Amino acid sequence: MSVFDEPKVDCHNHVLDPARFAYADDVAYRPAGQEIGTRVQHEAVMHAYGIRHAVVVGPNSGYGHDNRCLLDALAASGGRFKGIAVVPSDTGRDQLLQLKARGVIGVAFNPTVHGVDYYADAGPLMRRLADLDMFVDVQVEHDQMAAIAPMLRDSGARLLVDHCGRPAPGRGLEQAGFQAVLALGREGRAVVKLSGFQKFSTGAYPYDDAWPFVQALLDAYSLDACVWSSDWPFLKAPERLDIGPLLRLVEQRLPSAADRRRLFWDTPCRVFGFPSTT
Repeated sequence: MSVFDEPKVDCHNHVLDPARFAYADDVAYRPAGQEIGTRVQHEAVMHAYGIRHAVVVGPNSGYGHDNRCLLDALAASGGRFKGIAVVPSDTGRDQLLQLKARGVIGVAFNPTVHGVDYYADAGPLMRRLADLDMFVDVQVEHDQMAAIAPMLRDSGARLLVDHCGRPAPGRGLEQAGFQAVLALGREGRAVVKLSGFQKFSTGAYPYDDAWPFVQALLDAYSLDACVWSSDWPFLKAPERLDIGPLLRLVEQRLPSAADRRRLFWDTPCRVFGFPSTT
């Protein structure tokens, strides 16, 4: 079976459709051109690559706290997709329950956009997420995880780490932020997305300087807590990207079909509650 046909869950992707859902006025970045990915385009791309389920992440870019486009995509998927929403820190339990009933499984924290201090008052929100068995999906870079990890760990919430923790390749595996990401894996406190190499590699495809970090994550988390993501439609990408070459990279690094099945299918189905029958 080709890597393109193997059943997959894509655990980080976006739907952006400013023609149907206008961008918010106060966002710092407004995706345009080939960064736009409508619900119809998203469905077509997922189908083309054997992606049967998806975790659609509400982007800070374009929409901020407006989750209408995300919820529209979840509703149209008939349960095949689940979502990560972006919400204010004062979001209450009832609002979270309403989102959960519509397929949202967690909330995005993005210190790479807002900084760590932005989440200083988010402890009560994280505890509400823990009570509802929902995820904190956190995107950090460089040493940000070292600063925010104690709050995440103490919250009791289920934790997702975006894009390998976005280390700085030139600083090596021992940098404080990446060590904090690895510690969450060794403790069994988090699931990490092996994705977003273009966001932290200093080179172009095939991102040679990213792979020592990926291997360290595989060692610390194991394939029982690693999932794969495309990051489609590749917001702010420094070069043209496509899902096909990214899948070939996984095939090269994990030549065992059994290992790829764990990464692509078994682990994300178990972690996110998707049906695992193929």
